[in-house]
Amino acid sequence: MNTITTKDGTQIFYRDWGSGQPIVFHHGWPLSGDDWDNQMLFFLQQGYRVIAHDRRGHGHSTQTTKGNDMDTYASDVAELAAQLDLKNAIHVGHSTGGGEAVRYVAQYGKGRVSKVAIISAIPPVMLRSAANPGGTPIEVFDGYRKALAANRAQFYLDVASGPFYGFNRPGATILEGMIRNWWRQGMMGSALAHYECIKVFSETDLTDDLKKIDAPILIMHDDDDQVVPIADSAELSIKLVKNGTLKIYQGLPHGMFATHSEIINRDLLAFIQA
Repeated sequence: MNTITTKDGTQIFYRDWGSGQPIVFHHGWPLSGDDWDNQMLFFLQQGYRVIAHDRRGHGHSTQTTKGNDMDTYASDVAELAAQLDLKNAIHVGHSTGGGEAVRYVAQYGKGRVSKVAIISAIPPVMLRSAANPGGTPIEVFDGYRKALAANRAQFYLDVASGPFYGFNRPGATILEGMIRNWWRQGMMGSALAHYECIKVFSETDLTDDLKKIDAPILIMHDDDDQVVPIADSAELSIKLVKNGTLKIYQGLPHGMFATHSEIINRDLLAFIQA
């Protein structure tokens, strides 16, 4: 197994295939680098070096009781990038991983990052507050925590078979294998890390991080995202970045890079090669 050991002793598992310009994939909650299987294979075949890590507490990485916060997530990526000597890298993040990618690039990416793409991502901040009146109410995230603590296995099955992939929409083609794979990845990780990550993805404010990014950034989001509503995420993020492009899709789910990989891969490749 490929792992690095961070400064606090946590082992971070990663996949590292191929050679050429590196593309680093940041997965969503509560999944693992396995969620990028399609993109890893596709971009490997396009001649890129592809890397996907498991966030601490997720997948094969250490189920640590410490560091389940966005600053540590980004620091872990910085240690991985340094140990693998990644330069001129493209960082691609989905959902929570989009937030992780944004913080990493803003704080550690100078001289190492070429471009950034975030898909159905959490920035700037999800939680409703006086400063963010259009955000998601705290009661929604409290509901996530309650369901996870009560019966994580059932909760993860409900998420994957419902809003994550849009399988709860009328006429949706339900992909049983995709549901099972989501559940498998989620159950590999730590209940504690996943529980604490709910606070991370809902309350972390990435406004200043977005403002700091100089690299070109592609913001990809769908108008029917049931998990991270577009009006309080992508449509706000594009106003904060210096060199951004907003790509809006119609009728695709939160997990659109998996359900509609041919569309997302095509657009990612065009952005990377531009």
